[in-house]
Amino acid sequence: MPGFKMNGIKRGDLVAGVSVAAIAIPQSLAYAEIAGMPVHIGLYAAAIPPIIAAFFASSRYLQTGPVAMTGLLTFGALATLQTPGTPAYVEAGILLALIVGIVRVLLGVMNAGILAYLMSQPVLLGFSSAAAILIVASQMELVLGLPQTEGPLLERAASALALRTAEWNTTAIGVAVVAGCIVVFGKKVHRLFPAILIAVVLGVLVNYFAKLPVETVGTIPEGLPSLSFAIPWDLGPRLLIPGIVIAVVGFAEPAAIARTLAAQDRRAWDPDREFLSQGVANVASALVGSFPVGGSFSRSAVAKLAGAQSRFTGLIGGIIVFGFLPFAGLLESLPRAVLGAIVIVATVRLIKLRALFRMIRVTWGQSLVAWATFFATLVFAPRVDLGLIIGVVLATAVHLRRESKISLETQVVDGTLELVPSGVLYFGSAPGLSQALVNQLAEHDDDSISRVVVDLSELGRVDYTGVLELKGFLDDCRTAGLEAKLRDIPDHAIGTLTRALGDELNTLREV
Repeated sequence: MPGFKMNGIKRGDLVAGVSVAAIAIPQSLAYAEIAGMPVHIGLYAAAIPPIIAAFFASSRYLQTGPVAMTGLLTFGALATLQTPGTPAYVEAGILLALIVGIVRVLLGVMNAGILAYLMSQPVLLGFSSAAAILIVASQMELVLGLPQTEGPLLERAASALALRTAEWNTTAIGVAVVAGCIVVFGKKVHRLFPAILIAVVLGVLVNYFAKLPVETVGTIPEGLPSLSFAIPWDLGPRLLIPGIVIAVVGFAEPAAIARTLAAQDRRAWDPDREFLSQGVANVASALVGSFPVGGSFSRSAVAKLAGAQSRFTGLIGGIIVFGFLPFAGLLESLPRAVLGAIVIVATVRLIKLRALFRMIRVTWGQSLVAWATFFATLVFAPRVDLGLIIGVVLATAVHLRRESKISLETQVVDGTLELVPSGVLYFGSAPGLSQALVNQLAEHDDDSISRVVVDLSELGRVDYTGVLELKGFLDDCRTAGLEAKLRDIPDHAIGTLTRALGDELNTLREV
């Protein structure tokens, strides 16, 4: 693995670090809400993990910390075990972050970064769209100024919008609308305009002086985080699978960010290093009593736009957030409706129903995978990880079904039955090809052929099982009194055929 040498801090890193911190502070509060955590825990996740990740990362732009999607996955994993917001829930989140961190570190050390490329796009599209809907739904009660209730997110949102209209807090709605407009239109002023920070500061100041009748974030402990060893190890078996899912699936977002930004700069990036950096960041998050973290698209984009020149950008941003912790009490009067508006504006762009419908016209198989993942994620919420697992299993099944089919072209030339299979010949498709070959023999049982040639030029990958099926067919041909040969063996298959058949390949090969 490449070394971890870091160059000196440059001016661009300072500017970018300050810009990232200005967004990270309010976002960390909002994303802690999504994860079901007290808001100050989000600040811990935005302070220490990016500092640690900076020493291991490959991308100079990728910003580590709390993110919406990982927050939702965290909520899904923990909400069925403990009551959100309670000390027991926070302790369970610490264990989950530790599991995620250890898994990612192991994957990075084992050079398993290739996993960053293996997540099917239909699965990601279906999951991210459904997850975004759930995240928006989780904020409905906040932006409408309603007391939060228990139950499935979609039911709570539907009830808030349709059944509890008489309870709507018009002041909270107004605060949310203004905050949302600041965030949306602030981007039009300038790409680096700190719209989220301004929305938060205005919310704090207006509520501090006007004493608005709205719910606020409440008491925020001031001071620095301490090492936490209050870990409920007994929950380990129940959090292991969700932790692995978050470790692998949650890595898809930072990997896509790093890959995209690296391509724009025509620079190389190392997925193994990113797995490692995200892993140590999560271990660090656990040690300071926080929850799983990931890579943020919005903060990474800001880092690039602000002129980040090295991985020190994340280090600087984390240090600034860390320095803010003793003054976090200044945010206690922040209306929670502001946080809800920030989350909704940041998340709604991930709902890509148009792309899902467009996929129906392009490919039925992949569309089935995307829509099944979409609905499974909604149905099984808050266990959204189950929706992902279903999507991955279905995508694998669709792929195997497609790969199990091999087309077969045939013709008879001067008493020779020429068979040209095309596709991938492996254990899944070999039985089908064998049956098709035998059927062709049955159709030509009238002494019109004396010779059979199987042309392999159109075959893709060939595995050991496929070779044995071919050999068995050729043996059957010879038993039936026919001469049987292989023709045009592709270069990529010669090695497998040689290892499987040895010297017999020379006998079977047409000269």
